[in-house]
Amino acid sequence: MSSRVRQTLIALILTCVWGAGLGLMHIRGNTWFLERVEATLTDLRTIIRGKMPAPDTVAIIAIDDPTVTLVGSYPVPRSTLAAIIDEIAKLKPKVIAMDLLLVDRGQEDGDRKLAESLGKATTLLAGAAVFASGKQLIEPSNGDALDRVPDAVSFLLPQQEFADVSSVGIVNVATDQSGTPRFIPMLFKKGEEVQPSFPLRAVALAAGVEPVFEPGGIALGEHHIRTDIGQSFPLTFYGPRGTIKTISAAAVLNGQLAAKDVAGKIIVLGTTVTGGGDVFPTPFDQVLPGVEVISTAIAQLVAGDATVRDRNIRLVDAGFAVGLPLVLVGLLAWRRSAIGLGAMVAVVCAWLIFNAVAFANGIWLSAAIPIAAVVPPVLIFGATQLLLGRRRAQHFATQSEMLQSVQAPGLGKWLAQNPNFLAEPVRQDAAVVFIDLSGFTGLSEVLGPNATRELLNGFYNLVDEEVAACNGTITSFMGDGAMILFGLPEPTPEDAANATRCCIRLCNGMRLWLASLPSSIASRIGFKLGAHFGTVVASRLGGGSRQQITATGDTVNVASRLMEVAKSNEAELALSTEILHVAGPDSDPYKTGVLSGPLEAEIRGRSGSVTIWLWRSQDKN
Repeated sequence: MSSRVRQTLIALILTCVWGAGLGLMHIRGNTWFLERVEATLTDLRTIIRGKMPAPDTVAIIAIDDPTVTLVGSYPVPRSTLAAIIDEIAKLKPKVIAMDLLLVDRGQEDGDRKLAESLGKATTLLAGAAVFASGKQLIEPSNGDALDRVPDAVSFLLPQQEFADVSSVGIVNVATDQSGTPRFIPMLFKKGEEVQPSFPLRAVALAAGVEPVFEPGGIALGEHHIRTDIGQSFPLTFYGPRGTIKTISAAAVLNGQLAAKDVAGKIIVLGTTVTGGGDVFPTPFDQVLPGVEVISTAIAQLVAGDATVRDRNIRLVDAGFAVGLPLVLVGLLAWRRSAIGLGAMVAVVCAWLIFNAVAFANGIWLSAAIPIAAVVPPVLIFGATQLLLGRRRAQHFATQSEMLQSVQAPGLGKWLAQNPNFLAEPVRQDAAVVFIDLSGFTGLSEVLGPNATRELLNGFYNLVDEEVAACNGTITSFMGDGAMILFGLPEPTPEDAANATRCCIRLCNGMRLWLASLPSSIASRIGFKLGAHFGTVVASRLGGGSRQQITATGDTVNVASRLMEVAKSNEAELALSTEILHVAGPDSDPYKTGVLSGPLEAEIRGRSGSVTIWLWRSQDKN
């Protein structure tokens, strides 16, 4: 087994273990550290899905600002609540659900009237669960229908005279770290006492059946509701405030309530008065009234259009947590090239589209779990491969030293006659050309050292021959590339023209050289060139027995970056406007091949854009 195969196998095993660990934690509901990420991605998917029409089975009677103005006080007197309930009851709703906590005694006459009104209709009152830490506590798994149901310290229940004539449901919601409601627990416990949630009780009263609890779901007669951990009901929102039909209680008191808005529906009575009720942030509205949150849960329970997230969905999430990073790491190990990266991007895009489409169709697949499973293995494996690639490149560089007697062979005679040449840095105009083999690093992983040396030797010989023919100077061979200067040892008016001629000769020579190689090698490598003209700082670097001639400055940086511009535009050569201008209209790029431009290109490490031209041979077109 080769070292590369062994490294890949180890990476895949570790990736599988990491993904499986995250998946198992997710199935058990222990990935709290990813909650904020999942919340953000859920909001994003909700916005992408867009607003949805709310079912016409639920309506809200709101104690709002006009109601308080009409009544003249807040909280609204219980005698007024009784009058509102009486008016609603006349129009035959299925249930009147009061999202109000009636835990304290009021005026005796008002309490009596309210109790009488509650007893005349099918009504539901709100209670609240109290938790010691202010958060809903989840017990360890025990495998039954009440597995991990929130365990409260106490319940705040309505006054007994109201509870005697009305049903009671708990209105607590489960929010994420941002305060957005994500789930509605369907059950709450306090020791042996179990209380249903307000939305569940409302739907059960409307259907005239008692809920039957089972692991992972609730049965309401023929209707089965799939639930998540702890019998929690996933909650998504139809839209902003007012998406569920809302009628002011002032209209009820003024006799303006229409039968079509009430008859046969679940009516939720709650408060939306400014500063008087609870509000929650949602993807569509930062101040959605609590009564509309509760009404949303009721509507989704009735219509069956809630987003599904249960144990089976979590198992699918765990599958993605294992499979997605395995595929991406495998692709990264297979080929670190444009093809490999393109395949990785395609896989990620396919998963993102699948996840978004599933969410839009009511299936809540986790986005945070697969991302958390993918990022560390891919980054670590990619960084490791880059490190190993750098070590291999250093090895190849050491081997290639035997191919170079001096760093800039074209300057040998000049240095012999002028030993103080460039003893001090010199600023001057020069043409700079870079050439590089594309795909060489990936190819070198499958070639042996000797075959790699032979390939580099052929490349170096070709470059050396063409540069010498055009009066240029190779300042350095850099593994699978070279830097070439025109302007040393002394600048001449023909430097730019010589540089462009050398570029064309190198392109033609490289095509013939690649064509002479075996197809298994030629199909995996290519070449790219960049050329620019401007001011450089030429100097000698190093000391003792080892020195090299080099040039630095913005001109060098631009010429180097132009290779990537050429590659990204599928051209062989990218030339700056400056070098073409100095070379003149009679230079080689104008006489042969296809020269296209001008184009504006952004150069990394340089502010502003550079005007460039692209050159391709006739064969490329």
